[in-house]
Amino acid sequence: MSRSLLWGLLFACLSALPAARGAEPQRWVLSSASENRRTETFHLDGARLTPQQPNWRVDQKTLHGGRQEGCELLVVDNGRLRITLIPTRGMSVLEVVAGDLRLGWKSPVAEVVHPREINLHSRGGLGWLEGFNEWLVRCGLESNGHPGTDKFINNTGDEASLELTLHGRIGNIPASEVEVVVDPAPPHRITVRGTVWERSFYGPHLKLQTELSTEPGSLEFRIADTITNHGAQEQEFEILYHANYGAPLLQEGAEFLAPVQRVVPFNAQAAKSVAKYATFAGPTVGFTEEVYCLYPLADDQHRTLIALRNKAADRGASIAFNVQELPHLTLWKNTAAEADGYVTGLEPGTNFPNNRRIERKLGRVPKLAPGATRTATLDFALLPDAAAVKGTADRIARLQSRQKPVIETAPEKKE
Repeated sequence: MSRSLLWGLLFACLSALPAARGAEPQRWVLSSASENRRTETFHLDGARLTPQQPNWRVDQKTLHGGRQEGCELLVVDNGRLRITLIPTRGMSVLEVVAGDLRLGWKSPVAEVVHPREINLHSRGGLGWLEGFNEWLVRCGLESNGHPGTDKFINNTGDEASLELTLHGRIGNIPASEVEVVVDPAPPHRITVRGTVWERSFYGPHLKLQTELSTEPGSLEFRIADTITNHGAQEQEFEILYHANYGAPLLQEGAEFLAPVQRVVPFNAQAAKSVAKYATFAGPTVGFTEEVYCLYPLADDQHRTLIALRNKAADRGASIAFNVQELPHLTLWKNTAAEADGYVTGLEPGTNFPNNRRIERKLGRVPKLAPGATRTATLDFALLPDAAAVKGTADRIARLQSRQKPVIETAPEKKE
């Protein structure tokens, strides 16, 4: 081969490198209300798209039978971690699995219930529970928390009463737009984007844009959300990330780790056990839920870190988030019998899960100006061994060393 040909080939290869690095992410639209389209089946795999990182795939499927008829699932398998999303249920996450380590729980609700089967006003505003079985479900956006009466200004300009339902509507609204995006440049980040609208004539006009992303071979993933007020007037909103854990992490002797300024029992029931709020009992028949309101400590970049670890401290899971975005943290303990749903919830949010009427009175209901946005980014990690658990626990301990926690023995005064 001539020297000139060799130089020509080398020049061509070098010229191609910047273009590859700067190439646009590859994008596939799975469903779009604005374009009136939906894919019936969808499959991507690394062997075809990223031969140097072949062990990942994305698959779509539709569920059939019973109350799950028509629900769509989207499974992102990064080669080490399998994440199952539910676009039909507000882009909730059904479960996350890595080997025998699972983020999720065994709910009495066995099917992935389609929103059309849910009456949020049933059972005194507790109808949301008829579809509750996800690992992560968002609560909001107009409101979240306990059901009950609130006041609002109606279309005639008069004050009227409104019956708010448990945890709002966003988790029971199908996504209007869903797409998958893959970065062609290493490390080939895989992203699922969804758009969910919560809007009504003479009501809120809120848009949730969400991204769940992960890298091939990683035990970590990120959820990045943007909430936008598309109305012409200022709008209240609330969001709470209801992340729910059962076996194998939740067990007798499991422990919740979080750097906290203050812990406040939600009610008199929780106050009885506030001294041991961070440890868990085994499945207990007749257990009444306990809820604790926490004010997390953060580092100089306003980031905090929380975790759940099993009794042996050799497996766990963590969540990192920004306390300027999500200043409040709720711990929900429901160590009931396994048949009744043995589960705990680690729940960063803009507020605590009181009825919006109470949260507004206590100054914890944010507002969005017309056209304004609010973002929240949460980083999740699975901790597969004792070393990973210890590393996370040490980071949390360093944050806690800044301040001794205050443990309140009585609930906050609400009325």
